[in-house]
Amino acid sequence: MAYFDGKRAAVTGAGSGIGRALALALNGQGCALWLCDVDEAALAETVAALPRPDLPCAAAPVDVADRDAVFAWRDAVAAATDALELVVNNAGVGLVAGAAEARIEDLRWLMDINFYGVVHGTQAFLPLLERAPRSHLVNLSSLFGLIGVPTQSAYNAAKFAVRGYSEALRQELVLAGSPVELCCVHPGGVDTHIARNARSADPADTPQARAEAFRAFARTAPDAAAAQILRAAERGRARLLLGGDARLASLIATLFPVRYPRLLGLHRAGGR
Repeated sequence: MAYFDGKRAAVTGAGSGIGRALALALNGQGCALWLCDVDEAALAETVAALPRPDLPCAAAPVDVADRDAVFAWRDAVAAATDALELVVNNAGVGLVAGAAEARIEDLRWLMDINFYGVVHGTQAFLPLLERAPRSHLVNLSSLFGLIGVPTQSAYNAAKFAVRGYSEALRQELVLAGSPVELCCVHPGGVDTHIARNARSADPADTPQARAEAFRAFARTAPDAAAAQILRAAERGRARLLLGGDARLASLIATLFPVRYPRLLGLHRAGGR
């Protein structure tokens, strides 16, 4: 029997990418689902693709940047079930811009989704997770929550924040004797639409160009990423470095915290 058979899960950003892959995998294992995404049409496509349409699944359009909307969604979930065994704070967006040139409205847009979306989902759903004998909170950080990358200062800031928030919260849960196990996930390159759908400070930077550049190092398929995430949750892992690129970059950054940009090729030729 699959671990998530008969369990209940909520997943944000379920309209595409890792979120959709998680929904399909969980449904295939026999898990009841509550899904959300800001893109209602994409969310409907996810629901239509579920391999077991006989199982309970409720989908709602939710902007995770909107705290009231997330808590209203939680209330709808709580009206249907008394507890959850899994919550995945997955929703995220991208921004390509140098630190000095990024528009403050774009920075706030990204932080509201990538960081505060995790905070909103965590605070809203922890009470439901606490009611299960054993449950899992999964927060999506990134490889960019481990290393700094040029043109990714906003994304770095949000994903480093998710990492710090999750690590502190995990300690609080342990100290409180909580049944909730927290896993912070650091995906490397996963073949999703995040680059295509990102905002950019360069008007010449097209979605197609971003997608092609991202695809060159997006070596992990979403379904493989979802399988690793669910396995990590089942095993109670505190941290998941998802993909060989994430594991290698984490090792190099740990061993060489100052020199890693040059070792990873992040500096242009001739740079320091």
